[in-house]
Amino acid sequence: MRSCISKYYFLFTGLPVLLLHITTAVKAQEPPPRPISVYVNPAQGLIFGAFFQGATGGTVTVFPDGSRSVTGSIVQANLGFPFSPAIFEVDANPGTLIQILNGPDATLTGSNGGTLSLHIGSSSTGSPFVATATSPARTLVRIGGTLTVGTPLANPPGSYSGLFSVTFIQE
Repeated sequence: MRSCISKYYFLFTGLPVLLLHITTAVKAQEPPPRPISVYVNPAQGLIFGAFFQGATGGTVTVFPDGSRSVTGSIVQANLGFPFSPAIFEVDANPGTLIQILNGPDATLTGSNGGTLSLHIGSSSTGSPFVATATSPARTLVRIGGTLTVGTPLANPPGSYSGLFSVTFIQE
């Protein structure tokens, strides 16, 4: 009978240890997704810099990596005017899938009359992309574009400005 009691004693003392081990393996649910926030970098808009147009016009493209190219009779000018892609800062949980939807082509109005057509280009992250930065850091998205420049009569020299639309969709 004494050996039976020690077996029961072992069983009763071993069971609570086994239960403690099981409860430490339980995981909590991941936090719910939070809405993304997109910030426009005011110092870094989509800027095409200075250029000269020839008799037939052409295009000026600024790429997400910050480079610029021209086609047609457009000549790049280095007169101290910068060119750059637009920079957006996306605050989202790491691993959030985000799609970029470019708005329609925009019309830029000239200081001396005339209008230019702006087509929003690709982004540095591609679309869709996965947010990688952990808050308070933000995922940087650079977006380029292409200006279509006509003849000097249609697009007189001057400063052109306007607004364009880009939508960030959390999936």
